[in-house]
Amino acid sequence: MLPNEFELAGKVVLVTGAGRGIGIGIAEVLAEAGANVAINALTARYAEPAALALRERGASAGVVEVFTGDVTQTAGAESIVQRVLERFSRIDVLVNNLGDAIMEPLVALPETTTRTIDDEHLQRILDLNLMATMRCTRAVGPHFLERRAGKVINIASYTVARGGGRVVIYTAAKAAVEGFTRAQALEWARYNIQVNAIAPGLFPDPRTQTEERAKASHDYIARIAPLGRPGHPREVGLLALYLASPASDYMTGQTLYLDGGASIR
Repeated sequence: MLPNEFELAGKVVLVTGAGRGIGIGIAEVLAEAGANVAINALTARYAEPAALALRERGASAGVVEVFTGDVTQTAGAESIVQRVLERFSRIDVLVNNLGDAIMEPLVALPETTTRTIDDEHLQRILDLNLMATMRCTRAVGPHFLERRAGKVINIASYTVARGGGRVVIYTAAKAAVEGFTRAQALEWARYNIQVNAIAPGLFPDPRTQTEERAKASHDYIARIAPLGRPGHPREVGLLALYLASPASDYMTGQTLYLDGGASIR
Protein backbone atom coordinates (compact mmCIF):
# COMPACT_ATOMS: atom_id res chain seq x y z
CA MET A 1 0.00 0.00 0.00
CA LEU A 2 1.34 3.42 -0.99
CA PRO A 3 1.69 6.22 1.58
CA ASN A 4 -1.18 8.66 1.13
CA GLU A 5 1.21 11.29 -0.22
CA PHE A 6 1.95 9.11 -3.27
CA GLU A 7 -1.68 8.43 -4.15
CA LEU A 8 -2.81 9.53 -7.60
CA ALA A 9 -6.31 8.05 -7.56
CA GLY A 10 -8.66 10.28 -9.55
CA LYS A 11 -5.84 12.43 -10.93
CA VAL A 12 -5.46 12.96 -14.67
CA VAL A 13 -1.98 12.81 -16.18
CA LEU A 14 -1.01 13.67 -19.75
CA VAL A 15 2.28 12.11 -20.91
CA THR A 16 3.60 13.24 -24.28
CA GLY A 17 5.71 11.04 -26.55
CA ALA A 18 4.68 8.03 -24.52
CA GLY A 19 4.31 5.31 -27.12
CA ARG A 20 7.50 3.59 -26.00
CA GLY A 21 10.70 3.94 -24.01
CA ILE A 22 10.79 6.29 -21.04
CA GLY A 23 7.34 7.63 -21.84
CA ILE A 24 5.57 4.31 -21.45
CA GLY A 25 7.65 3.57 -18.35
CA ILE A 26 6.27 6.77 -16.81
CA ALA A 27 2.72 6.05 -17.94
CA GLU A 28 2.90 2.54 -16.49
CA VAL A 29 3.93 3.62 -12.99
CA LEU A 30 1.49 6.52 -12.80
CA ALA A 31 -1.31 4.23 -13.92
CA GLU A 32 -0.38 1.75 -11.19
CA ALA A 33 -0.64 4.60 -8.68
CA GLY A 34 -4.27 5.06 -9.70
CA ALA A 35 -4.09 7.95 -12.17
CA ASN A 36 -6.13 8.29 -15.32
CA VAL A 37 -3.37 8.41 -17.93
CA ALA A 38 -3.63 10.09 -21.32
CA ILE A 39 -0.87 8.65 -23.49
CA ASN A 40 0.12 10.94 -26.34
CA ALA A 41 2.07 9.71 -29.36
CA LEU A 42 2.40 10.82 -32.95
CA THR A 43 0.81 7.56 -34.12
CA ALA A 44 -0.87 4.61 -32.42
CA ARG A 45 1.77 2.12 -33.63
CA TYR A 46 3.39 1.57 -30.22
CA ALA A 47 1.00 3.51 -28.00
CA GLU A 48 -2.13 1.41 -28.52
CA PRO A 49 -0.45 -1.97 -27.80
CA ALA A 50 1.24 -0.46 -24.74
CA ALA A 51 -2.05 0.96 -23.44
CA LEU A 52 -3.82 -2.32 -24.14
CA ALA A 53 -1.16 -4.22 -22.19
CA LEU A 54 -1.66 -1.94 -19.19
CA ARG A 55 -5.41 -2.49 -19.30
CA GLU A 56 -5.20 -6.25 -19.76
CA ARG A 57 -2.97 -6.84 -16.77
CA GLY A 58 -5.05 -4.55 -14.59
CA ALA A 59 -2.15 -2.21 -13.99
CA SER A 60 -4.42 0.78 -13.47
CA ALA A 61 -7.36 1.54 -11.24
CA GLY A 62 -8.02 4.46 -13.56
CA VAL A 63 -8.45 4.89 -17.31
CA VAL A 64 -5.62 4.57 -19.83
CA GLU A 65 -6.32 6.12 -23.23
CA VAL A 66 -4.27 7.06 -26.28
CA PHE A 67 -4.44 10.53 -27.87
CA THR A 68 -2.51 10.72 -31.13
CA GLY A 69 -1.19 14.00 -32.46
CA ASP A 70 1.92 16.08 -33.14
CA VAL A 71 2.68 18.22 -30.09
CA THR A 72 5.78 19.75 -31.69
CA GLN A 73 3.41 22.21 -33.36
CA THR A 74 1.15 24.74 -31.64
CA ALA A 75 -2.08 23.45 -33.18
CA GLY A 76 -1.23 19.86 -32.24
CA ALA A 77 -0.30 20.70 -28.65
CA GLU A 78 -3.47 22.74 -28.14
CA SER A 79 -5.61 20.03 -29.73
CA ILE A 80 -4.22 17.27 -27.48
CA VAL A 81 -4.76 19.32 -24.32
CA GLN A 82 -8.29 20.21 -25.39
CA ARG A 83 -9.19 16.60 -26.22
CA VAL A 84 -7.90 15.37 -22.85
CA LEU A 85 -9.87 18.09 -21.05
CA GLU A 86 -13.00 17.15 -22.99
CA ARG A 87 -12.53 13.49 -22.02
CA PHE A 88 -11.59 13.90 -18.35
CA SER A 89 -12.68 17.49 -17.51
CA ARG A 90 -9.32 18.19 -15.91
CA ILE A 91 -5.56 17.72 -16.13
CA ASP A 92 -3.57 17.52 -12.91
CA VAL A 93 -0.12 16.63 -14.23
CA LEU A 94 1.61 17.31 -17.54
CA VAL A 95 4.67 15.18 -18.32
CA ASN A 96 6.62 16.71 -21.20
CA ASN A 97 8.41 13.54 -22.22
CA LEU A 98 8.62 13.93 -25.99
CA GLY A 99 12.19 14.11 -27.28
CA ASP A 100 14.78 12.33 -29.35
CA ALA A 101 18.57 12.28 -28.89
CA ILE A 102 19.27 12.93 -32.57
CA MET A 103 23.01 12.71 -33.17
CA GLU A 104 23.91 15.53 -35.55
CA PRO A 105 27.00 17.75 -35.41
CA LEU A 106 26.35 21.44 -35.95
CA VAL A 107 29.06 21.59 -38.62
CA ALA A 108 30.30 18.71 -40.79
CA LEU A 109 33.34 17.07 -39.20
CA PRO A 110 36.37 16.31 -41.40
CA GLU A 111 36.55 12.63 -40.46
CA THR A 112 32.87 11.89 -41.15
CA THR A 113 30.50 11.87 -44.09
CA THR A 114 27.94 14.04 -42.31
CA ARG A 115 26.87 17.40 -43.69
CA THR A 116 26.55 20.71 -41.91
CA ILE A 117 23.02 20.75 -40.56
CA ASP A 118 20.48 22.86 -42.43
CA ASP A 119 17.91 25.14 -40.80
CA GLU A 120 15.02 22.73 -41.34
CA HIS A 121 16.72 19.84 -39.56
CA LEU A 122 18.05 22.15 -36.86
CA GLN A 123 14.52 23.39 -36.17
CA ARG A 124 13.20 19.82 -36.10
CA ILE A 125 15.62 18.86 -33.30
CA LEU A 126 14.65 21.98 -31.35
CA ASP A 127 10.94 21.32 -31.89
CA LEU A 128 11.22 17.77 -30.57
CA ASN A 129 13.39 18.53 -27.58
CA LEU A 130 12.44 22.05 -26.49
CA MET A 131 9.54 23.64 -28.33
CA ALA A 132 7.11 20.76 -27.73
CA THR A 133 7.75 21.15 -23.99
CA MET A 134 7.08 24.88 -24.11
CA ARG A 135 4.05 24.55 -26.40
CA CYS A 136 2.37 21.89 -24.28
CA THR A 137 3.05 23.83 -21.09
CA ARG A 138 1.59 26.94 -22.70
CA ALA A 139 -1.47 24.97 -23.83
CA VAL A 140 -2.22 23.58 -20.37
CA GLY A 141 -1.23 26.76 -18.52
CA PRO A 142 -4.62 28.53 -18.54
CA HIS A 143 -6.26 25.42 -17.05
CA PHE A 144 -3.67 25.16 -14.27
CA LEU A 145 -3.85 28.89 -13.52
CA GLU A 146 -7.63 28.86 -13.36
CA ARG A 147 -7.57 25.97 -10.90
CA ARG A 148 -4.57 27.35 -8.97
CA ALA A 149 -3.09 23.85 -9.08
CA GLY A 150 -1.02 21.64 -11.34
CA LYS A 151 2.29 19.92 -11.82
CA VAL A 152 4.62 19.97 -14.81
CA ILE A 153 7.36 17.37 -15.20
CA ASN A 154 9.84 18.08 -17.98
CA ILE A 155 12.29 15.51 -19.31
CA ALA A 156 15.77 16.96 -19.70
CA SER A 157 18.99 14.96 -20.23
CA TYR A 158 22.20 14.01 -18.46
CA THR A 159 24.09 15.36 -21.49
CA VAL A 160 23.55 18.88 -20.13
CA ALA A 161 26.01 18.10 -17.33
CA ARG A 162 28.26 15.80 -19.35
CA GLY A 163 28.22 17.09 -22.93
CA GLY A 164 29.09 14.77 -25.77
CA GLY A 165 30.19 14.69 -29.37
CA ARG A 166 27.49 14.87 -32.06
CA VAL A 167 24.73 15.78 -29.60
CA VAL A 168 25.44 19.51 -29.55
CA ILE A 169 22.01 20.67 -30.72
CA TYR A 170 20.15 18.11 -28.59
CA THR A 171 22.20 19.11 -25.54
CA ALA A 172 21.55 22.80 -26.15
CA ALA A 173 17.81 22.11 -26.36
CA LYS A 174 17.82 20.11 -23.13
CA ALA A 175 19.87 22.80 -21.36
CA ALA A 176 17.11 25.20 -22.38
CA VAL A 177 14.56 22.79 -20.87
CA GLU A 178 16.41 23.03 -17.54
CA GLY A 179 16.40 26.83 -17.72
CA PHE A 180 12.74 26.84 -18.72
CA THR A 181 11.95 24.59 -15.75
CA ARG A 182 13.55 27.00 -13.27
CA ALA A 183 12.02 30.13 -14.76
CA GLN A 184 8.50 28.71 -15.21
CA ALA A 185 8.61 27.36 -11.65
CA LEU A 186 9.25 30.87 -10.36
CA GLU A 187 6.55 32.39 -12.53
CA TRP A 188 3.90 29.94 -11.37
CA ALA A 189 4.94 29.29 -7.75
CA ARG A 190 2.41 31.73 -6.28
CA TYR A 191 -0.37 29.87 -8.11
CA ASN A 192 0.45 26.53 -6.43
CA ILE A 193 1.86 25.05 -9.65
CA GLN A 194 5.09 23.06 -9.38
CA VAL A 195 7.47 22.70 -12.33
CA ASN A 196 10.33 20.21 -12.10
CA ALA A 197 12.45 18.12 -14.45
CA ILE A 198 14.08 14.70 -14.65
CA ALA A 199 17.38 14.34 -16.49
CA PRO A 200 17.70 10.67 -17.47
CA GLY A 201 20.87 8.97 -18.60
CA LEU A 202 20.72 6.16 -21.14
CA PHE A 203 17.53 4.12 -21.03
CA PRO A 204 17.44 1.86 -24.11
CA ASP A 205 14.06 0.40 -25.03
CA PRO A 206 14.43 -3.37 -25.54
CA ARG A 207 11.23 -3.45 -27.60
CA THR A 208 12.81 -1.44 -30.39
CA GLN A 209 16.37 -2.84 -30.37
CA THR A 210 17.90 -5.86 -32.04
CA GLU A 211 19.83 -8.24 -29.81
CA GLU A 212 23.10 -6.99 -31.28
CA ARG A 213 22.18 -3.36 -30.77
CA ALA A 214 21.00 -4.04 -27.21
CA LYS A 215 24.36 -5.66 -26.34
CA ALA A 216 26.30 -2.75 -27.84
CA SER A 217 24.19 -0.28 -25.85
CA HIS A 218 24.68 -2.23 -22.64
CA ASP A 219 28.46 -2.40 -23.10
CA TYR A 220 28.71 1.33 -23.85
CA ILE A 221 26.57 2.35 -20.90
CA ALA A 222 28.50 0.03 -18.60
CA ARG A 223 31.63 2.01 -19.48
CA ILE A 224 30.23 5.49 -18.87
CA ALA A 225 27.84 4.93 -15.94
CA PRO A 226 29.53 4.24 -12.59
CA LEU A 227 26.66 1.95 -11.60
CA GLY A 228 27.62 -0.19 -14.59
CA ARG A 229 24.26 -0.80 -16.26
CA PRO A 230 21.58 0.88 -18.37
CA GLY A 231 18.53 2.37 -16.74
CA HIS A 232 15.11 0.76 -16.99
CA PRO A 233 12.28 3.02 -18.25
CA ARG A 234 10.22 2.10 -15.21
CA GLU A 235 12.83 3.72 -12.96
CA VAL A 236 12.09 7.10 -14.53
CA GLY A 237 8.43 6.37 -13.87
CA LEU A 238 9.13 5.87 -10.18
CA LEU A 239 10.81 9.26 -9.93
CA ALA A 240 7.99 10.80 -11.95
CA LEU A 241 5.54 9.35 -9.42
CA TYR A 242 7.23 11.36 -6.69
CA LEU A 243 7.10 14.55 -8.75
CA ALA A 244 3.48 13.95 -9.82
CA SER A 245 2.24 13.23 -6.31
CA PRO A 246 1.55 15.42 -3.25
CA ALA A 247 4.83 14.07 -1.83
CA SER A 248 6.68 16.68 -3.91
CA ASP A 249 4.44 19.67 -3.18
CA TYR A 250 7.37 21.56 -1.60
CA MET A 251 9.70 21.00 -4.56
CA THR A 252 9.79 23.25 -7.60
CA GLY A 253 12.30 24.44 -10.18
CA GLN A 254 14.55 21.42 -9.72
CA THR A 255 16.18 19.05 -12.21
CA LEU A 256 16.83 15.59 -10.80
CA TYR A 257 19.54 13.53 -12.52
CA LEU A 258 18.80 9.82 -12.92
CA ASP A 259 21.73 8.47 -14.88
CA GLY A 260 23.61 5.81 -12.94
CA GLY A 261 26.19 8.46 -12.03
CA ALA A 262 27.18 9.24 -15.64
CA SER A 263 26.89 13.00 -15.10
CA ILE A 264 29.37 13.00 -12.19
CA ARG A 265 32.05 10.76 -13.67
